[in-house]
Amino acid sequence: MRTVRNLTTPRPHARVEACDATRKLPLSCFLSCTMLKQVLTIAGSDSGGGAGVQADLKAMSANGTYAMSVITSITAQNTTGVTAIHDLPDSIVEAQIDAIFADFDVAAVKTGMLSSAALASLVSRKLQQYHVPWIVVDPVMVSKSGHDLLQADAIDALKQALIPLASVITPNIHEAERLTGLTIRSVADARQAAKALHQLGCQHVLIKGGHSPELPATDLLYDGRFFRMYKGEWIDTPHTHGTGCTFASALAAQLALGKPLPDAVDAAKQYVTEAIRHSLAIGQGRGPTNHFYFLS
Repeated sequence: MRTVRNLTTPRPHARVEACDATRKLPLSCFLSCTMLKQVLTIAGSDSGGGAGVQADLKAMSANGTYAMSVITSITAQNTTGVTAIHDLPDSIVEAQIDAIFADFDVAAVKTGMLSSAALASLVSRKLQQYHVPWIVVDPVMVSKSGHDLLQADAIDALKQALIPLASVITPNIHEAERLTGLTIRSVADARQAAKALHQLGCQHVLIKGGHSPELPATDLLYDGRFFRMYKGEWIDTPHTHGTGCTFASALAAQLALGKPLPDAVDAAKQYVTEAIRHSLAIGQGRGPTNHFYFLS
């Protein structure tokens, strides 16, 4: 009779093999591996790999952390657009979150696509339960191709339940306009919007200018008292799929590594700038950023 092995049971000698492998590594590598900061993304999946959870995992890993994920929604997506969305049941999302926090020391969390009010409220409740040191809220609303990723009732839930928990929120100009009802056409407008967003209860607001003609490659950080401008390099390329997810995830990773928030923003911005500079002209639409540009 064939014996069926329990998948949770280690293979014979697995521990010896691991020890033999570890002994071949320098002590510095061992210490680095054991002290690796663990960062979680709670977001939707992008089947094309350029945005969403897939981009988050790449960006967090590229910035020197161990990346984990909770998938909230599954999208059928590529470089040309989104063709279908399936939201996972709240119970599955909650089970994923509980599984992560039961086993890992989560140093930072980044949230992305939370398409419904119920989902945003659930994630808010779980983050309050687990007392995360850093929470980066990326209020994803519309895909790069223009597909709406957020149900109408979810905006109020984001504003009332999730944003007040955020260490920093990272809306682009379009998202900042939708959250505040303001029109942003200048730096003065962005400052006004940042003040309005800060009043929702978050600790910091980072409005990303991105490829907006009003604030090209310029981001604005507000802590409730002071503003700080981050002027970047404008890179003329259509291949910017996933830049918002990538920036927010890099920021979460840098915060987990211990950088003060202003310095973490600077490091994340430098990283995403290079990822855009080396972006990938693949697919038939807007190609993704190159998360591991430094390996080429």
